[in-house]
Amino acid sequence: MEVKKKILQHIDQHKNEIVEFLRSLIRIPSVTGSEKEISNFIAKKLDSLGLEVDVWEPNLNELKKHPGYVSVEMDYKDRPNVVGVWKGAGGGKSLLFNGHLDVINADPSVWKHNPWGGEIENGQLYGRGASDMKSGLAAMTMALACIIEVGIRLKGDVILEYVVDEEFTGHGTLDCILRNYKADAGVSCEASDLEVQPAATGSMWFEIKVDGKSASMSRIWEAVSAIEKGHVVHKAIQDYQTVRFEKRHPLYPDPKGALACFAGIFQAGSYPSSPPDTCTIKGRMGVLPNEDPADVKREFIEYIENAAKKDPWLREHLPRVEFTGYYAEPAEIPADHPICTTVISSFEEATMKKPVVRGHEGAADTRFLIKYGATPTVIFGPGTITQMHATDEWVRIEDLITSVKVLALTILNWCGWE
Repeated sequence: MEVKKKILQHIDQHKNEIVEFLRSLIRIPSVTGSEKEISNFIAKKLDSLGLEVDVWEPNLNELKKHPGYVSVEMDYKDRPNVVGVWKGAGGGKSLLFNGHLDVINADPSVWKHNPWGGEIENGQLYGRGASDMKSGLAAMTMALACIIEVGIRLKGDVILEYVVDEEFTGHGTLDCILRNYKADAGVSCEASDLEVQPAATGSMWFEIKVDGKSASMSRIWEAVSAIEKGHVVHKAIQDYQTVRFEKRHPLYPDPKGALACFAGIFQAGSYPSSPPDTCTIKGRMGVLPNEDPADVKREFIEYIENAAKKDPWLREHLPRVEFTGYYAEPAEIPADHPICTTVISSFEEATMKKPVVRGHEGAADTRFLIKYGATPTVIFGPGTITQMHATDEWVRIEDLITSVKVLALTILNWCGWE
């Protein structure tokens, strides 16, 4: 117990250093496709701590051969992954931490705070990536850093993964697996509101083509507006979401956030004076871990087609539904898996409270780690899920410090020490 007390005291004494490290990460605008600067920054930090550091650009040709590959528009030139390994003395279990370096873009004109400033106000740290997920990166880095600084000799190895291209494909994590990084268990430090999350939902993008019939503006009554027929399909998507909300999973007592099914793009027409003859609707739906994505796809297509058949025009011109673009399978490990119970007990030691245990509302790279990487992985991080991709994104500083404590104790409890 003296070792754990010493670690917790060290973290309290270095709160400012932890916060400043996160601010440094936020000040690097690592929008997907521009991860090189933050990769170099992380590599230098890990090197200064004495870790074995591996920096490399993901191999697109090898990724294309993998069943987990997702079609991409950008290659990985100047977009390196970074992995740091802290070797244990032996005799303990290994632990892998995973987090992504990339963030979505931010428009400063609509933010109150500078998205790349790391500004602090009322106990909250603002900036793009504050919750998704640079606070997670800071927490896993500083948890190990504090153990190293105190001089504790771990028995098991600790692997820190900092990956690119999570927002679009997850290929950064997949390429770590191809490079043979794995461990007895893993922690993804995605935003979890300090909840212990053994499961993550899947996410699928769909595209629906709706046909109309154009006509001369002087014979407008001969036209069938694709906009009008597109709205029929859009209403069917909304109705289907209501059907989806009836699904259940023990880790998702209220599954609405996990199952959101909606249209994000509605495109039709090119000229104000010509009725459109085509409409394209693009959207997204969530999938629970106890569902087969293939079954969900079939159900959705059947629902849209059955709704369309109630319209005389669409009955003869059925909408064409495809699932294209981003695709992430759901993932899950048992809630009583040893890595879950270790994080739970570490949370209780650090906070004197019991954590909430439930599913993650959104896709995560745990799907690769669990399915292909032989690394059972739980999600735990300081970020707030309601702030993911939000304007004026923030994270609570108190949660950041708590997460560092929990993760440091998780390392000790899982890996053991001499």
